[in-house]
Amino acid sequence: MLYLFIFFQTLLTAFTSQDQPQFKGGQNALNSFLSQNLIYPDFSKQNCISGTVQISFNINQNNKPVNVKVQKGFGIDLDDEAVRLVKLTAGKWVLPPNHDSNTTLILPVHFNLNQYNCGNRTQADMEQAIAAYKAREALVDAVTNYYENKYAGQADTSKEPEILALKKQLGLDDDYADEVVNQANQKLKQGDREGACKDWKFVRNIGSNKADAYLARYCK
Repeated sequence: MLYLFIFFQTLLTAFTSQDQPQFKGGQNALNSFLSQNLIYPDFSKQNCISGTVQISFNINQNNKPVNVKVQKGFGIDLDDEAVRLVKLTAGKWVLPPNHDSNTTLILPVHFNLNQYNCGNRTQADMEQAIAAYKAREALVDAVTNYYENKYAGQADTSKEPEILALKKQLGLDDDYADEVVNQANQKLKQGDREGACKDWKFVRNIGSNKADAYLARYCK
């Protein structure tokens, strides 16, 4: 399988071969598109986590990125945002006449927080925050699994007091649900209905009804 590298932001080489897919408008347009649509994930922003996530993908004959995967990442919310950005480039590629949809592209997506006061954060601090994120995600999964089963009529409702206590511990309250709904609305404005629906579904699966109207309207 052929692997090609597209360089984003401060990388060294532009992707210019006429025999390969090119982003419409060239390298500068790609950089601009990604930076304008990037929604820096809250956890990583609050904990000053930055770096590069490498995403692999193919572009099918319909000009849509498919098989979008994290080639190298952090295992946290930055990975999800990098995947989302690549999917958002659908329809924005110039494909050569002999385009091979099996060609795998690699896009390094850079996240930086130069405009934030993160100068005192060390690599050890970031690693500790990443470990905390992964531990928290396991607890969040316990909440979402419970509500998914509850909606399907399969939950052990005697455990609901434990789930409510866990929600309180994790801060999965109405204010948090509002933040996620607002983030989903921002994604919808970017044309990312898939990403918006994922966020609204998450809100429902933490036991909130704040996204129900959006789910009914956009995510049938």
